[in-house]
Amino acid sequence: MSEIQECVLYRDMEHGEILLEMAKLMDALSDDRKDPDSLKPVFFRCVGELVEMAGAYGFSGNLWHDYLTLLLVNHENAFSTACEIRGAVGGSIQELALHDFEIFRNLYAFDLTAFDRLFHTSCCRIICSYQAAENTGKMFNRRVRDRICDMSRTLAQTENSTEFMEDMVRFYKDFGVGKLGLHKAFRIEHDEKGNVVIAPIKRIAHVALDDLVGYEIPKQKLIENTEAFVRGRKANNCLLFGDAGTGKSSSIKGILNRYYDEGLRIIEVYKHQFKDLNQVISQVKDRNYKFIIYMDDLSFEEFEIEYKYLKAVIEGGLERKPDNILIYATSNRRHLVRERSGDKLELNDEDDLHSSDTVQEKLSLVYRFGVRIYFGAPGRREFQNIVKVLAERNGIKIPEEKLLLEAGQWELSHGGLTGRTAQQFIDHLLGKESES
Repeated sequence: MSEIQECVLYRDMEHGEILLEMAKLMDALSDDRKDPDSLKPVFFRCVGELVEMAGAYGFSGNLWHDYLTLLLVNHENAFSTACEIRGAVGGSIQELALHDFEIFRNLYAFDLTAFDRLFHTSCCRIICSYQAAENTGKMFNRRVRDRICDMSRTLAQTENSTEFMEDMVRFYKDFGVGKLGLHKAFRIEHDEKGNVVIAPIKRIAHVALDDLVGYEIPKQKLIENTEAFVRGRKANNCLLFGDAGTGKSSSIKGILNRYYDEGLRIIEVYKHQFKDLNQVISQVKDRNYKFIIYMDDLSFEEFEIEYKYLKAVIEGGLERKPDNILIYATSNRRHLVRERSGDKLELNDEDDLHSSDTVQEKLSLVYRFGVRIYFGAPGRREFQNIVKVLAERNGIKIPEEKLLLEAGQWELSHGGLTGRTAQQFIDHLLGKESES
């Protein structure tokens, strides 16, 4: 299978080392000069890496086919990214893709059990009908993982490269390609050269909006704005502010999980990374997804100036913010930037004779969030209702009077009347049940 080196579009693939070694092994099968014993270490290393991949991704069935499919759905090139946006494409790029897909179709058709006969093992028989252990695979959500496994079976049964390409085009159109297509959330990192890298966050809490008890009006405002965004209508940057522990961050996670299937992605950015925002935006502005740049617990001290970077990105630079990007932030502060009492003294402030301008500069950051949603701490009755609902959901069987009495005692020493405190109390009760 030296033909793998003749691929035009699908080259230099992430995790492609196994492919290159397996191709060499396939070529060695027809070379009588090769000593099988010298090839054994390479073969067993490849099998081991395929099994490790199955554990990481939760794959089952034919692991060789799953691996090849993973390479194809992950590889960003001129053809795959065009299909992600427009579906089927024509022209010369399609001809080049057909050339590469014919090579891959031959890889799918290769009978791995030939290695079992050569090396006197049963490894290939096992990995060609692999049964994954339960609760494995944290790299993808279950739906995408299952779709890749289904896709591997579909591609293995194609009769020609045209049919193969049609199946790949459908996948790219439905799910996208590469890390941005297959993952929900991302963070900013830097490579060894200092370049900005958008790295997948591979373990996401599966929070649903319905898990957040109460706050129906704030949640509905967030849903309306996000739904307009993912469906191509006008939407606003959004600030969720209010008391700590009231579900602001959980609401963002719930929004991501609800609208991921409609192309929503989230990139988490920390304050010290604001200088990287322009590079982040340049990497995602032409992709067929909707991106929320998410800033959790956002606030600035009076000596911090990072908010100026954020203001320029949101609105104010010469380049218009792309339509597929919004900024969502959570904060315990309504105005994000701490105001000194001296800021309100006009000409009496020796440090700043134009303190009214300073106040307006700080407040202008908040004004650039077109939607501002307040999450307030619940009253005692609302807190008790949250406790009762959470207890029922978790199957906690305690008389209501005792439950609320213990919840009241808990909140006095664990953060007060908040949804977070209620959840921590329920977790405490579940922990006690586990001990008994």
